[in-house]
Amino acid sequence: MEKLRKAVSEIAYAQNHAKLTHLQLSLIPVLRFACSLYKLALSLRRSLYHSGLFRKHRLPVPVISVGNLTWGGNGKTPMAEFIARFLADSGISPLILTRGYAGGDEAKMLHRHLLGKPVKIGVGAKRAAVAARFFERYGYVDPSSTSKHSDGLCIEPKVGGHLSSEKIGAVILDDGMQHWSLQRDLEIVMVNGLTLWGNCHLIPRGPLREPLNALRRADVVVLHHADLVSEQNLKDIDLMLQQVNKSLPIFFTKMDPCYFFDVGNVNSRKPLRDLSNSIVLCVSAIGSSNAFVKGVEKIGAFYVDRLEFSDHHIFQAKDIEMIRRRLRELEDTFGHKPVVIVTEKDYDRDPEIFKHLDPYEVLALCSELKIIPHRECTEDGFKKLLKGDLKDELQGTDTDRN
Repeated sequence: MEKLRKAVSEIAYAQNHAKLTHLQLSLIPVLRFACSLYKLALSLRRSLYHSGLFRKHRLPVPVISVGNLTWGGNGKTPMAEFIARFLADSGISPLILTRGYAGGDEAKMLHRHLLGKPVKIGVGAKRAAVAARFFERYGYVDPSSTSKHSDGLCIEPKVGGHLSSEKIGAVILDDGMQHWSLQRDLEIVMVNGLTLWGNCHLIPRGPLREPLNALRRADVVVLHHADLVSEQNLKDIDLMLQQVNKSLPIFFTKMDPCYFFDVGNVNSRKPLRDLSNSIVLCVSAIGSSNAFVKGVEKIGAFYVDRLEFSDHHIFQAKDIEMIRRRLRELEDTFGHKPVVIVTEKDYDRDPEIFKHLDPYEVLALCSELKIIPHRECTEDGFKKLLKGDLKDELQGTDTDRN
């Protein structure tokens, strides 16, 4: 099954069929048929929402959706964390709603990163129901009582640097673009600058969850991994997005490596310089393994090898044995013990599995999302846009919410 997933992924991002294997070429007719069924189901689902037969829920607080048009590797969860930190630091207690794929690896990472912050994290496919449980437990800030504030946000008074109330002031939908059952006030669409739209087909023939014209729903587009994209390609992508919507704000982001921790001790901290001149094996099961490997290469390792699995893959004993074989090959080649580097998501999916690689050292790379200044689109500009849009929504929809 893992080989099939990898074959389908390679087809989705292949620009030239001449580079595909016979197996992959034989899969294309099947994928084309499945793609037509998916397109039909997508059209039917959209019609049911537009006709009102499927209900859209309005939550009692502002909703920010962070989503994408393609499968994995677009930086949705890091952006959700970035927004949650900003809101928490602004005096707003946000609720992040996430589906919880593969044992909730993303939710576990968010819990660890946001520990001590007034941020709640709800996990579940039925996000309206999850939100309702959190509102019942913690309460929420009534927008009508805050719309008269000078900044227009759901700001509670702080006492000693902490919120005086745990009431929820905003909701962040992690991977929310296709979650049409919840209305949102701000639609942020993440785009992977390294892979863009792949072969531009809908899944499973391609990586698109929706046709490209769905970008018209976006209020903001964020081009992720922009630091790994050439200047000319950035200009071409910028121009293409502006053709969809001339007034569309476009921000550039990157993942900035911070430190490593040993998988045997999540509280350990190892500086990035410890990797200098090391032999490294990058092991990952994420949506954008290229970005992860390129990031490790920039840290300064002597040699970087890679083993990749499909997004959200659950590592098994046979995978550990495969990794061990590759490590022994590297050790024989270079005469030094290699170091295994994994992503935080892979660690959080199963914190115990990588311990079985002992005596090889296994480190998890911790990174955080940074906004790269691009014309007037800076970090301050993004925060002002976020704050201003929420202010407009609060002032314009008080009547609708009550």
